[in-house]
Amino acid sequence: IGDPENPLLSKDGDIILGGMFSFHTSWKDRKDTYTHKPLPLQCTSLNFRDLQFAQAMLFAIEEINNSTDLLPGVTLGYKIFNTCGNVARSVGLTLALANGNEIVSVPSKASCTRPAHVQAIMGETSSSPTIAIATVIGPFYVPVISHFATCACLSDKTKYPSFLRTIPSDYYQSRALAHLVKHFGWTWVGAIRTNNDYGNNGMATFTETAQQLGICLEYSVSFFRTDPSDKIREIIRTIKASTSKVIVAFLSHKEMDVLIHEFSYHNLSGYQWVGSESWIFDSQTAKMDIHHILDGAIGLSIPKAHVTGLREFILDVKSLNSSNNELECTGDEDLNGVQNSFTDMSLMPIFNNVYKGVYAVAHALHNIVSCNKTCSNNILQHIRKSHFTTKEGDAVYFNENGDPAAKYEIINWQPRENGIVEFVTVGLYDTSLAAEKQLHLQNKSLIWARNSKQVPVSVCSEKCPPGKRKVLQKGRPVCCYDCIRCAEGEISNITDSATCVRCLPEFWSNERRDACIKKEAVFLSYEEIMGALLTAASLFGTCMTASVILIFFKYRKTSIVRANNSELSFLLLFSLILCFLCSLTFIGKPSDWSCMLRHTAFGITFVLCISCLLGKTMVVLMAFRATLPGSNVKKWFGHAQQRLCVLGFTLIQVIICIIWLTTSPPFPSKNFKESKDKIILVCALGSAVGYWAVIGYIGILAMLCFIFAFLARKLPDNYNEAKFITFSMLIFCAVWITFIPAYVSSPGKFSVAVEIFAILASSFGLLICIFIPKCYIILMKPEKNTKKNMMGKKSLHLF
Repeated sequence: IGDPENPLLSKDGDIILGGMFSFHTSWKDRKDTYTHKPLPLQCTSLNFRDLQFAQAMLFAIEEINNSTDLLPGVTLGYKIFNTCGNVARSVGLTLALANGNEIVSVPSKASCTRPAHVQAIMGETSSSPTIAIATVIGPFYVPVISHFATCACLSDKTKYPSFLRTIPSDYYQSRALAHLVKHFGWTWVGAIRTNNDYGNNGMATFTETAQQLGICLEYSVSFFRTDPSDKIREIIRTIKASTSKVIVAFLSHKEMDVLIHEFSYHNLSGYQWVGSESWIFDSQTAKMDIHHILDGAIGLSIPKAHVTGLREFILDVKSLNSSNNELECTGDEDLNGVQNSFTDMSLMPIFNNVYKGVYAVAHALHNIVSCNKTCSNNILQHIRKSHFTTKEGDAVYFNENGDPAAKYEIINWQPRENGIVEFVTVGLYDTSLAAEKQLHLQNKSLIWARNSKQVPVSVCSEKCPPGKRKVLQKGRPVCCYDCIRCAEGEISNITDSATCVRCLPEFWSNERRDACIKKEAVFLSYEEIMGALLTAASLFGTCMTASVILIFFKYRKTSIVRANNSELSFLLLFSLILCFLCSLTFIGKPSDWSCMLRHTAFGITFVLCISCLLGKTMVVLMAFRATLPGSNVKKWFGHAQQRLCVLGFTLIQVIICIIWLTTSPPFPSKNFKESKDKIILVCALGSAVGYWAVIGYIGILAMLCFIFAFLARKLPDNYNEAKFITFSMLIFCAVWITFIPAYVSSPGKFSVAVEIFAILASSFGLLICIFIPKCYIILMKPEKNTKKNMMGKKSLHLF
């Protein structure tokens, strides 16, 4: 029910194409009273950029009409409207194009189901008006081809079935910007976006990708060019209060023009800008930046393009004379020497997008005309399937979403000495390549904010070096953290590690906590002082025992040696040598054989030793009982019986050891618990029952020996050996009773040392208590070494 409106530019033809461009960037606000019909929208601020886009469309149409290969005999016409960038106006004009809603003298009576007035619509430039256009015209399947509407939402074919475009979707641009930010190590950034579909959808995709890449937004603000000044000042305050040094600007050039003015007014400089394609390669934006707020900016742009003859066509405004021209210009203006946004050709890549869109429609129409009614006349289907190459060699095709292949140049704003900013291509982003190769930066020197050649740093927290891990600060984004040193036994060998990794049991962290080093294997060795001392004590005991054997052998026919079974004495001395030597098996690196040998040798030699003592004690006790009238004890406890007694007691221990070794023998083991930074090599018992059975059996024999010796201690004799055996057994039992708690509580190799000490102490106790008094008499008191003296009733005080 609105007023009909004529197009700004139009020309008749066999087939009409529609065009919708924002020849003005703004409009005057109006207050509707709802009592009168609203007045037409009053557009302001002439926009030379979209006038250039419209001329690119006219150039393509004229070139096609002059072609003998494409649509021969068919003339293309056009109707181009001015939307002023207003969504509501765009909807009305879309219906005007579809219905032919111009001023007519007689109301049309044509059927509502007649074909659309235009075969395709070129435009709009911005995403929000384009969304409105595609929503309205979509149900009628009239193709809408945009050259600059990049919102990713337009790829949804369920909502916008007839929409196509010749510029890549912001889905790829937003992700590319996030990867670009990540490439330079900026994890703490601010974001500004246009408060429309272009900015909001683009920033949403950027934010999602940034979070996946570990990038945090300190703030994310939006505004529109028609917002009140208070809104802009609030954004300025937010930026001033921030700590991030990088600003990602997903803005159209119109909002950027407003922002530059405000930044210059508040002297807000020194920030590193990362820009979207809408403003990053716009030379007019660069010219407006007289205070060099944006110097060093980096961002994505559409790859450079060239269309032969287009520049001359745009500058020759006389071409507008061939159209029904409703513009303010006449077409007779002389542009020689004029330097403004209209004569600026920096947006040639976008002109090329318009050019390719028109040619896509022309190729689809050519296919329909050429197939002689044997194929579908659905122009939308033919455009989607079109695949052709322009005269400049550019391949044009659309994917299933109506989008072209995404490819961007990475450009850097580099100021020159004359104050002019040069857009330098420093890299590429190509989505057709593998993910790891999509972003490629060339080896060119980049200029950053404040003309610095050093990459700016924009992080909430400095990177945690190896050896430390990140701990998030409460209530702040994940990019804000403290660096905590890894605990002992844990490392982090990468920068910014979120966790510390525990070293394997055989490894330990170094001092810097950035590497696991192999733990030192610790065992009681011959090289260390403790091992050397114990070895020396063992060898000394062995030599001492051997010396006693030599003395006894030399004086073997004397009374003191022959008394109380010299055979058992020599066997006892031999077993003591074995006791001293078996302690050496406990020193050195544990192995399978040494672990089995040390415990069994210890158990058997000590049982052999105590069996001999038990035999000697029983001989003393039984000898005096044999002197009683009618006693036949001597018959039952002669030399043969003593040998059998020793053999029997020892054989029992041998059997215990065999059972232990066959069921669950001792084995070398690594103890990781006793020491955090060392591996203690020990011999595991295998079967604890077997070990304590060996020890327990020794203890039982020792107690029996002690009891027998104690009973025989007061028997009359000048040399009663039972007294010395009793004393030796007291030492033996004391040593092994204290051994048990000492062994259990001693850590690592010290438990081995405790066991060796117990063996040596008890062996020395037996040797000294039993044999040294005899050696003293043999060597120092030979006159006492007689049978008469041995059988005397008077006790001798030897010491």
